[in-house]
Amino acid sequence: MAGPSAEDVKVLGLSLSPFVIRVRIALRLKRVEYELVEVRITEPKSEILVKSNPVYKKIPVLLHRGKPICESAVIVQYIDEEWTDGGGSSSILPADPFDRAIARFWAAYIDIKVKVPVFAIHQIKNKTFDAYFFDLNQLPAPVRALRFETEAAKEVELAEQIRQALGLLEEAFVECGKGKGFFGGDAVGYVDIALGSYLGWMMALEKAKSVKLLDAEKLPRLAGWAERFLAEESVKGLVPDADEYQKFYAAAAARTSATPA
Repeated sequence: MAGPSAEDVKVLGLSLSPFVIRVRIALRLKRVEYELVEVRITEPKSEILVKSNPVYKKIPVLLHRGKPICESAVIVQYIDEEWTDGGGSSSILPADPFDRAIARFWAAYIDIKVKVPVFAIHQIKNKTFDAYFFDLNQLPAPVRALRFETEAAKEVELAEQIRQALGLLEEAFVECGKGKGFFGGDAVGYVDIALGSYLGWMMALEKAKSVKLLDAEKLPRLAGWAERFLAEESVKGLVPDADEYQKFYAAAAARTSATPA
């Protein structure tokens, strides 16, 4: 890997967080060495996290030469702009301003239409979920209202919301990918990172809930894209499988039950 040493670049977070996964993929795409610093994000939160992100106090945080950058979308764009040569790596965002705007649009769409129902189903089964990955108070009011409405809804309805969102992304793949293998064209790009960071969570749902989200018959482009994405060198080993999430939940539940009331 080229670029600065791991002493110059640190990522504060948890390896299972989809938002941390985004940052790690972006750094690997740019061939930047870094250190992953696992931090405590439940109360009391790690001192370094509170100091680095005093506004939201959440992960991920990128520390570059001691300076903190927060929010996964902001961090990925910073990485793309900061390491432009990247030892031969390509840009994460498209060069064309219109294509770049379209990529940002679909990434924002994913963070509402995919994230909210995916996380809602996980929270129904795992009551410790919000404390680790999803702080409702930091969502816009309309999204927060949707989240509360859907929390008590049937899981099948939430799964259908995910499928509908993925159906639209199946169509968007044609526009963004221009006939190539990824939303970013020939290589993993901004939208690929945004959606790909949730693949582990969706696979965990498919296994735990016996629901099919990325149906190869109904979503052939996205199903093929998911296989290619997970096989990419920049992604391998960064997206946990379903079993890793289940182990995490079991450990979190054990810690919660052992905590005195």
